[in-house]
Amino acid sequence: MRRPPPLPTSPESQGEQEPASPSVLRPARRESLGAKKPSGSISSPDDGAEALVGATDTETPPTSTRDVWRAARARRKALRAEIRRFTQRSRRRRIIWWSAIGAVVLLVGGSVAAAYSPLFAVEKITVAGASTLDPAAVEAALSGQIGTPLALVDSSEVKAALLAFPLIETYALEARPPHDLTVRIVERTPIGVIRSDAGYTLVDAAGVALSTTSDQPAGQPLIDIATGTDSSAFQSAGLVVRSLPADLRAQLTGVSASTADDVTLTLSSGLTVVWGSAEKSALKALVLEKALTAKPDASTVDVSSAETAVVG
Repeated sequence: MRRPPPLPTSPESQGEQEPASPSVLRPARRESLGAKKPSGSISSPDDGAEALVGATDTETPPTSTRDVWRAARARRKALRAEIRRFTQRSRRRRIIWWSAIGAVVLLVGGSVAAAYSPLFAVEKITVAGASTLDPAAVEAALSGQIGTPLALVDSSEVKAALLAFPLIETYALEARPPHDLTVRIVERTPIGVIRSDAGYTLVDAAGVALSTTSDQPAGQPLIDIATGTDSSAFQSAGLVVRSLPADLRAQLTGVSASTADDVTLTLSSGLTVVWGSAEKSALKALVLEKALTAKPDASTVDVSSAETAVVG
């Protein structure tokens, strides 16, 4: 037996029972996301889609490569600023140190450059300490250094020029900027003359010949040393003469010795003094003075023992 078909429903009931289609609900949801429409307008599906796209663009704008690059650059800039802020003190110390080093290098370099420049060239040479020598003659011998920077004065050339003056024992150069060069000399002290076929040769305690004349120079004793100027006897005699007091040295007319321990002096009064060695010469001079005071008419005095004098 067949089931009868269902009864048809009225249009009103059908509208109440059917669920709302997606095409009717979708515009309402999209409208809530977009901008409000003016009252009285009808929303379509296309209008809802446009409203959704507009809302998305406003809330999350798209990120481009330029924006990423700008953000990275800003981050690097901020990082560099922080590094500079935290290293400011150490950078300041480095700047101070490098500035000080640069100033010192500049000062030293400038001084060296100026010293070797013509700004400090020799224009005047002064000789100091000359008593027997003629200072003008020494200055003329050193005239080749005129125009040479003070720092470049050749000491070997100066020495070669001063070798022409045997009276010079030692010398020292003093640079006095900007243009003065001073030569301080120490003259040799002559102790007497040695007679030879050439005449009378003036010598110092080292046996250096200072000059030779045909006549015996006044005030210079005659030295009689058979063993020559290189012997110990001559060296001992030279030390004795140099240690004599000025008043006794002025009376000296002759010096003789055969060994280093038997130096004998002859005075202008004819007195013969047996001095012995050069040891304790200052004490021997005092003993001799007391002996002559006690016996001024003595012809010989032996002070070789230093503590006592033998008067004859």
